Amino acid sequence: MLLAFQPDISVVGEAENGEAAVTLAERLHPDVALMDVEMPRMDGIAATAAMRESVPECAVVMLSFYDDVATRDRASAAGAVAFLGKQVSPEALLTTIRQAV
Repeated sequence: MLLAFQPDISVVGEAENGEAAVTLAERLHPDVALMDVEMPRMDGIAATAAMRESVPECAVVMLSFYDDVATRDRASAAGAVAFLGKQVSPEALLTTIRQAV
């Protein structure tokens, strides 16, 4: 909902799992994908790695409750351009998405 009210951000798709996120990104070629680490069928880190291979122009911003060094390192290695804990403020989330573009 937060993103829908931003005049400079358009939500072009939503995925219910990691596999669907990769498929949607391949079809829609978004500028940025907001990815959760914990997702069914394919976790967000594996989906990020797959997306970076098939849609390299899409910047991935990773979100997680697991805001620890190991998870951050895995996300970075997979190709995420940013990592935020889910407790981050809405303003920080929006700033990070805009910077990722």
